[in-house]
Amino acid sequence: MRSLPNPLHPERGITLIELMCAMVVLALGILAVGGLFPSGTRNQLSDRMLTNANYYSQQKLEELSAASWLGADLTVGRHPPATNEQLGSNGQWQRWYDVSAMAQPLDNLKKVTVTVSWNFMGSHQVTATTYLRR
Repeated sequence: MRSLPNPLHPERGITLIELMCAMVVLALGILAVGGLFPSGTRNQLSDRMLTNANYYSQQKLEELSAASWLGADLTVGRHPPATNEQLGSNGQWQRWYDVSAMAQPLDNLKKVTVTVSWNFMGSHQVTATTYLRR
């Protein structure tokens, strides 16, 4: 014997089409969240490259602050003059620095500008400047 539909509860469950629509919405949400992971990894790598470049520029500034005022490292001009200093295990970073003498009345100062450049998803560079006293 067949039961008659209950007029108080006309719905008897979800249809296959409703289930498929719910699955599509859920899959789109999972794909959208999954797309964030590669972007996060790229940003993390880019930030690590920037941090290393800052480290390399500060390292050179500290090294030059201990150098002799009349030494070869603090002569006016670009150092190294011909090529850039290669840094990192694969030479990912290039570093150079410029020394310039200040005019009167600041002739007891030298301006030192260290630049570190690298290529990762485009060309980037960091510049750090300090003034050294005689």
